[in-house]
Amino acid sequence: MSTEQTNTPPSFTDFGFSEPILRAVLEQGYTTPTPIQAQAMPHVLKGQDVMGAAQTGTGKTAAFVLPILQNILPLASSSASPARHPIRALVLTPTRELADQVADNAFKYAKYTDIRTAVVFGGVDMSAQTSLLRSGVELLIATPGRLLDHIGQKTANLSQVQILILDEADRMLDMGFLPDLQRIIGLIPAKRQTLLFSATFSPEIKKLAQSYLRDPVTIEVARQNAAADTVRQVIHMVPSEQKKDAVIKVLKARIQQGLTRQAIVFTNSRIGCGKLASALERSGIKAGAIHGDKSQIERMQILESFKKGTMDVLVATDVAARGLDIADMPCVINHELPFNAEDYVHRIGRTGRAGAQGDAIALVDASEERLLADIEKLMNRKLLRLPVPDPANGPAGDPFFYMPYRASAAKEEKPSVAGQAETTDQAGAQASSQATSKPSIQPGAKPRAALLGGFKK
Repeated sequence: MSTEQTNTPPSFTDFGFSEPILRAVLEQGYTTPTPIQAQAMPHVLKGQDVMGAAQTGTGKTAAFVLPILQNILPLASSSASPARHPIRALVLTPTRELADQVADNAFKYAKYTDIRTAVVFGGVDMSAQTSLLRSGVELLIATPGRLLDHIGQKTANLSQVQILILDEADRMLDMGFLPDLQRIIGLIPAKRQTLLFSATFSPEIKKLAQSYLRDPVTIEVARQNAAADTVRQVIHMVPSEQKKDAVIKVLKARIQQGLTRQAIVFTNSRIGCGKLASALERSGIKAGAIHGDKSQIERMQILESFKKGTMDVLVATDVAARGLDIADMPCVINHELPFNAEDYVHRIGRTGRAGAQGDAIALVDASEERLLADIEKLMNRKLLRLPVPDPANGPAGDPFFYMPYRASAAKEEKPSVAGQAETTDQAGAQASSQATSKPSIQPGAKPRAALLGGFKK
């Protein structure tokens, strides 16, 4: 495997994208690629195999979607004949939600081309997906199980696939998809380009890469134990029985400070997830829960409401939230610490993306201090401990953590807090002013067709 470092080009225009693709990119207001985009896209455009390790929210989806579209564009056809639209590129993802997010990117950036894009995943009626596949699709995004269903029904043919992408490959292995992956890859021509993206280069991932990639370029833009500099982390020590009230206080304090009320709250159990969402609803906070007991339709409806802003808080378990890529997520709250320190990094990686500021708040009781110690060891830093804000006292009752977002923050000196731990978190960071041009490519609004497994012609 070779490793190459590439300096970030000043603009997306430097990659040589064709006019229809570049127009779609610029239409979204994006100008500067993220590190994973800058490093991966030149190699993908050249047809090289790539093995990439990138943190959640780094823009990795666009890093492979854009060059894939560029590479298959010369073969695109305006013909209505399904035979002129074989599957040329296949993206495999571990979860329905992630498949949907990748499809969002593909729909947006293929909008001015003749490339047909479709997404198929389980939990929804198969007949609509079957009709789409039979009409012809060049770029297919799929979960392994549902794709094998379509292969079994002979509605998906992989014999002309030229590019294979394994997204969140580590998660696919964790979920037991290796036999399915082996079956699917066995149906794809050996002469192909293969891209593999993973949170880390574990021994299992390296073995997978050795089996299916040819002399891949290795790109690693962030260590797994790294949190974005734009994420400010704080710990509230709270007894277990007071955590629900603490979540409500934190959310109401944020509202008093003029911050957006939207947040993702993580729990460790399905039962706890549902109970917390109900408690938030009773307090007047619009909340919904996504977990494994919810049907796919219910989960997609809740997620859509959250993205539209008609729901304030999304309460989720790790399994249900894996792969969610929600633009401009301002706040992540850990109602409970995860049992695995690396999962904490995944959770907080959903805020502070692409240069935007975000808060990561954790409610920790005495029984979780060992888990907190593991997290701090992994991250090689001591996290800031502060009292739970008291919205009953108004904005003045919360003089510390949320203040940097206020316009007057630069003129105010942050009061010292007794017992405050040393931290590298910069609680006096910049106010949340946004640049006029967006620095990276992230998913935006979703076409309605994507909810059912749709396509763009």
